[in-house]
Amino acid sequence: MDISWQSILGHEKPITRLRTLLAENRLPHALLFAGPDGVGKLRVARTLAAAILCENAGERPCGKCPQCRALQQDTHPDYYELHPEGKAIKTIKIDAIRQVQTEAARLPLLAKKRVVVIDDAEAMNEAAENSLLKTLEEPTGAVHFILVTRAKSSLLDTILSRCMHVGFGSIPEAELARALMQRGIPEGAAAELAALSDGSFGRALALYENDGLKLRDDAAKFLRERAGLSVQDVFARGASMEKLPREQLTEWFLYLGMLLRDLLVLYEDGASPLLYHKDLRADLAALLAEYPESRIAALLALVRETDRRLQSNVNQRLLLEGFFLRAMES
Repeated sequence: MDISWQSILGHEKPITRLRTLLAENRLPHALLFAGPDGVGKLRVARTLAAAILCENAGERPCGKCPQCRALQQDTHPDYYELHPEGKAIKTIKIDAIRQVQTEAARLPLLAKKRVVVIDDAEAMNEAAENSLLKTLEEPTGAVHFILVTRAKSSLLDTILSRCMHVGFGSIPEAELARALMQRGIPEGAAAELAALSDGSFGRALALYENDGLKLRDDAAKFLRERAGLSVQDVFARGASMEKLPREQLTEWFLYLGMLLRDLLVLYEDGASPLLYHKDLRADLAALLAEYPESRIAALLALVRETDRRLQSNVNQRLLLEGFFLRAMES
């Protein structure tokens, strides 16, 4: 586990705020880190936890004391990190929260405090949230809770009211591209990935590692070919794409939605710098005659519906075939 503030990309304002609160011993017992996926919220939470637990009390982890070394080796007995579990739909259930409560109530073993990080906190079911609420209202012992979420509106208002909110925005495109090049990604690919990832370093890396640019190009190809598809083409496409892992199918629909959004932007301003797919500007502009705004709106609604159903336990082949047939008619 990397526990240095310097290794975190972006987020200077929220990090400065957290470090100041920690240095002044004013850090509240419950914090909520909210922002888009993949921008580094969990990394900030882990680094803050390291600073809280560090033997050399201050606003930064020293990286050398027994506390810091234990965190770096993922063996610290006073640090607890909870993630959703499950296959198709991942959730955090009440049993997991009860385990957290048991850990939080114990006396620290190595440090002076305990830290509990709950990642993807929006995945808690209602029973789990209500159980956690009791602990946030009446914390037992020296413990800090850090809830990390991409959808804070999904959490109970009563939980939100018990936490200090820390917002995390998207990472600027140029900064993201530089960070990707530092990972050895060629400049051209880094620029495209940065534009496509909506300010998320995690998403940009996933795009690169999972052939995301190929999926994006295939989604663009579908938009170009949609009007000429036959029923046989639909079945062939469904059979081919069925073989993709669910995560890649989700990415494909994400790119299709982004391409449709770019078409809407081009309707407003053909020279707009706000495109996700700047490298495809000419190709997308050529599609405007075929895609009136009403058709784009209908396709966007269909994409969202299909993506939502894809997250449940459905027959992927039938879902894909149904999507392409309906897309032909839109």
